[in-house]
Amino acid sequence: MNREKHILSAFDRDLETIQALAVKMGGMVEAAISDAATALETRDEELAEQVRRRDKAIDALELQVNEEAARLIALRAPTATDLRMVLAVMKIAHSLERVGDYAKNMAKRTHVLAQMPPIDGAGLALRRMSHAVGKMVQDALDSYIRRDAQLAEDVRQRDLEVDQMYNALFREFLTHMMEDPRNITACMHLHFIAKNVERMGDLATAIAEQVIYLVTGELPDESRPKDNSVPGMGPDASAGV
Repeated sequence: MNREKHILSAFDRDLETIQALAVKMGGMVEAAISDAATALETRDEELAEQVRRRDKAIDALELQVNEEAARLIALRAPTATDLRMVLAVMKIAHSLERVGDYAKNMAKRTHVLAQMPPIDGAGLALRRMSHAVGKMVQDALDSYIRRDAQLAEDVRQRDLEVDQMYNALFREFLTHMMEDPRNITACMHLHFIAKNVERMGDLATAIAEQVIYLVTGELPDESRPKDNSVPGMGPDASAGV
């Protein structure tokens, strides 16, 4: 009995270590989203470069999560329930790493856009959209830490708002391009940024769905609301990182 308790406590300690790494990743990703959006709006190329450089640390943390998780599985031979917790944190870390990549991509395009005339209102609108997504990431992680399925479901529902922001921006950029062909290049870059931010929202939702699975043992059985009203720009559209 004492040996079982010892094994259980060792597993719990190891899992807490991995979870702490994922939470640290989350904080870095939230900062990357915020800083990338600020750099875009203010045309701050130095801040954009910082976002790009810091992405390597996010990648390194995901690698560390995977290595620690693999070691935990090999050493502790977790039960089905415990294994679900380990796999969930690995999937969450992977989603966070992808969000970080999208923030890095925003920063890359900021360098290009800084050399072009600004598109009125675009930076502010994208910062608002990024703020909404950053809050989704934060709440998804909070729901994970607290094992709060209700908060996770709230994150899922808020993805529709992000889709609607994206679709409104898409139409706005299209209008700018039709009114003045000189805006086409800048608006194409801005569109790809908007699509990247929309994808961040999808990834925050994926984290929330992992939390729901972790707490309830079941993935949500109904599709989350999506706004695919822009022709050809549904969830399968490619943005590229």
